Amino acid sequence: MHLNISLVKFLFLLFLISFINTQTFSQSHFFMSVFAGAGNYRGDLGKASLKITNTQAVGGLGMVFQLNHRMLVRTEMNFGKVSGSDKYDLKTRNRNLSFTSKITEIALLYEYILFDLYEYKISPYVFVGISTFKFSPYTKDRYGNTVFLAEQSTEGQGFYKDRKNYKLNEIAIPLGGGVQWALSPNKRIAVEIGLRKTTTDYLDDVSTTYINPAILAQKRGFTAVNLAYRGGELLNAEPYPADGAKRGNPNNNDWYIFTGLSFRISIKPKPRLYTYKFKPYKTRTSCPKVF
Repeated sequence: MHLNISLVKFLFLLFLISFINTQTFSQSHFFMSVFAGAGNYRGDLGKASLKITNTQAVGGLGMVFQLNHRMLVRTEMNFGKVSGSDKYDLKTRNRNLSFTSKITEIALLYEYILFDLYEYKISPYVFVGISTFKFSPYTKDRYGNTVFLAEQSTEGQGFYKDRKNYKLNEIAIPLGGGVQWALSPNKRIAVEIGLRKTTTDYLDDVSTTYINPAILAQKRGFTAVNLAYRGGELLNAEPYPADGAKRGNPNNNDWYIFTGLSFRISIKPKPRLYTYKFKPYKTRTSCPKVF
């Protein structure tokens, strides 16, 4: 999928205006944030992206600039892993592929809080933005050795037809939401799920079709052949697929998902009291009255 240029321009303009407002309106009032949670993946290896068996740890640090009480801009850096395996999908189990990849992400996000947390104690929120991330899929061979898959050109990248080597630095569109709680005037905790729609179909090293194993062996060696199709490692193994047989779906780029908890603490210990209405024990809620 090609990244929509007009969307990038819109987000850039939005963030530019936001940063200008941050300096002129909120006078550098911001939060520091810490994030911890789980990383998952959605692609060609295992369709159920939120399986516990595929979950990896994720963590991150960030800064949240407050434009006003409900509009914020977030800058953050996240680190973690994602993984996928054919053994969890009956349709592709005989292919027997698997991968793991570290993810390093730098993101710029626009956040909107539905209810003012200086007046209410809890509120849902949503966010959207743009990020750049670094990845490198790897797997374990039958002997337990770690092999980085981009170097193996398992689908003939770099020498077969018009297939180019895929980049290990790409762009993603983060979007998601969650619920925030105001623990005190300057402390908040949030539960969040964030989807990342990427501009690559090679997060898992699977995208197009198989190539002739003789050609692959000649160009990259037998390790590449053994990792392009791993059905031969199973009992009652099926033969190596023919040249041009479907290996992945190039029409659907991969996703990764970060889910977890974030803790925010304000750098200013005392926010502007003339606008703050936080009531720790008697506070309004957004729920409608039943009676």
